[in-house]
Amino acid sequence: MKIKYHLALPVLNEFKNLPVLLDNLSRFDTGIFTLWVCVNNYEHWRDLPQKQEQVTDNEKSLTLLKSFSDIEIRIIDKASRGKGWPQKKGGVGQARKTIMDAIAGEASDTDIIVSTDADTTYPVDYLTAIEDAFQNHPHAYGLAVPYFHRLGTNDEHNRLILRYEIYMRNYALNMLRINNPYAFSALGSAMAFPVWAYKKVGGLTPVMSGEDFYFLQKLTKTGNVIFWADAVVKPSSRLSDRVIFGTGPALIKGKSGDWNSYPIYHHSIFETVKQTFNTFPRLFEKNLPTPMDNFLKQQFNNQKIWDPLRKNYTDKNNFVRACNNKVDGLRILQYLRKIQGDMTLDNNKNLIDFLFTFYAGKLDNSFKKHLKNFDFDGSAVCFLDLVREFMFEQENILRKAHDSLIS
Repeated sequence: MKIKYHLALPVLNEFKNLPVLLDNLSRFDTGIFTLWVCVNNYEHWRDLPQKQEQVTDNEKSLTLLKSFSDIEIRIIDKASRGKGWPQKKGGVGQARKTIMDAIAGEASDTDIIVSTDADTTYPVDYLTAIEDAFQNHPHAYGLAVPYFHRLGTNDEHNRLILRYEIYMRNYALNMLRINNPYAFSALGSAMAFPVWAYKKVGGLTPVMSGEDFYFLQKLTKTGNVIFWADAVVKPSSRLSDRVIFGTGPALIKGKSGDWNSYPIYHHSIFETVKQTFNTFPRLFEKNLPTPMDNFLKQQFNNQKIWDPLRKNYTDKNNFVRACNNKVDGLRILQYLRKIQGDMTLDNNKNLIDFLFTFYAGKLDNSFKKHLKNFDFDGSAVCFLDLVREFMFEQENILRKAHDSLIS
């Protein structure tokens, strides 16, 4: 049976983006897909003057979607009068879950759910690339697709998105370098997974922000997530405060000069994460010190954090997996942030040190000359873009290498 693709699209205040996206999707080189759209807002917004623009925008989106016939569209209306979210249940996470649950209720287990966003562009062979990735790794639980933010014409804004993307790539490169299972880059616009995997992990958890991160983490704790497809998703770099964290909020903070939540972690901290994970097999026999001990004991309020796992898992492989699940991507991020706060090097120096330590042999002399004086605020935007592109290329090499080890 031919695999069918189900594109899951949450829509809130996206009328200006939808025509471009729909035209983009109608050009896909395969017609075996359905676009599932959840147009959504809170019901009480209808009584708030400051929210009338979003409510009206959603009404226009519903009209457009109902009239578009070039592709198959299924609409889940959580925006019309009487159908909006209740105050305590809504947001993009709830919208994604609502769509994906509906898909899982109708689709075949072998079908693929493709998470999308309205402000993102996709290559015409996107679904073909996803199909190839899963054919090469038929047991994979999910796929985090390579991404590359689109730049605009405003240098100030471009500097912000490049700063944020370099933060993301520094994190991913280091996590891939140490072969950590949580090395995925989580973007709601750039992930896909089989229906059977979605059901196996109990679906998506509808948190207010970061639902993409938590879902990929859930998949990783159950099976393998692959990181490479021969396609690049191109998200927007717009400012947005509709979620608590992510690209939009990062740019808003960055515009005010606040990058504290998005530091360039020094590569040496990742080495301590690697040492900790490498100790897990030996912890099966007895307690041994790890670099993350003090942090983990404080986080779990337990001085003997490995004892319960050793008691519950008498098989070594299951014990190691339990350790991996305990020290998950969220704990690693929390640990990185804590240790980073104790370091004296700044973000510029951390990036310079990382690139010269691991990639000096791949940098030409002109690049090295500019890199020695790199400054997020002072370097030319075009050079920030060169740094971003170089890191993107190196990340893709490591994404491929990661997937080559997965059946």
